[in-house]
Amino acid sequence: MRAMVLDRPGQPLRLVERETPKPGPGQVLLRVSACGVCRTDLHVVDGDLTEGKLPIVPGHEIVGRVEQLGTGVVSLRLGQRVGVPWLGHTCGHCGYCLSDHENLCDDPRFTGYQIDGGYADYCVADAHYCFALPDSYDDVTAAPLLCAGLIGYRALRMADEAKTLGLYGFGAAAHLIAQVARWQGRHVHAFTRPGDIQAQDFARSLGCRWAGGSDETPPELLDAALIFAPVGSLIPAALRAVRKGGKVVAAGIHMSDIPSFPYRILWEERQILSVANLTRRDAEEFLALAPQVPVATHAIPYPLAQANQALDDLRAGRLAGAAVLLP
Repeated sequence: MRAMVLDRPGQPLRLVERETPKPGPGQVLLRVSACGVCRTDLHVVDGDLTEGKLPIVPGHEIVGRVEQLGTGVVSLRLGQRVGVPWLGHTCGHCGYCLSDHENLCDDPRFTGYQIDGGYADYCVADAHYCFALPDSYDDVTAAPLLCAGLIGYRALRMADEAKTLGLYGFGAAAHLIAQVARWQGRHVHAFTRPGDIQAQDFARSLGCRWAGGSDETPPELLDAALIFAPVGSLIPAALRAVRKGGKVVAAGIHMSDIPSFPYRILWEERQILSVANLTRRDAEEFLALAPQVPVATHAIPYPLAQANQALDDLRAGRLAGAAVLLP
């Protein structure tokens, strides 16, 4: 099979041919149909995340079909289309796993980071972390649901009943969750890179009430702000934009350092929260909800061999939506 391999952070991915893997107990072999390109992949490739295995095949928004069942797998069938997300394995016996907080597992493994991912023709996945996908999405449009959608959904849940919502960083996750928030009757404000008129127009086309640069003040105070851009200085900016008692939710796995800020913008019971990974419940709920909205994914396809170009386009902010690799 072909695979795009990261040998060392900071270097381009390398297209190689290697043996097709075999599934172990509790695993399945998937023939990859599509794999989304996530900002977390960029953090892996650029070396911002330092606990992965090397060499590694990135990619954790995987759409594939079951080619082979490992021993003990009874929940899936040959030929079934499934999706695989970032959280690829949990221990099942730590206190977090036993209390419905498997996203905080003490011994997790992550797809495209410690487990070879979907930038390839085939991959192996834990059957417990393979999810049936809505029939209304084709392979390309389903892929971004598996991280941009799932992490966005978990972040939105942490905003509770916030009626007026700010989304900082209007990329793959924000463009999906903005649609869910609008469907729920929330007022959505989109914050983009300063001067990014294209992204602001894109946000307004999806029903956002207001769109402007992250250096601008929204026209009304926010009940909650979700931060998808990995920029630490957005934390104090969002604190200034939320009302008393409001929440600022940091939804990324990596962020640059948060600068010091005056206590007065945190005071009055404002909160800063972070989102870590996902649970199977998140996946099941969101994948059932997406076709009801319906959430429309704006996906830009790239051939597998152009993975480096897709990552460069994401890094430079040239994407309106989400890049998806097609083996």
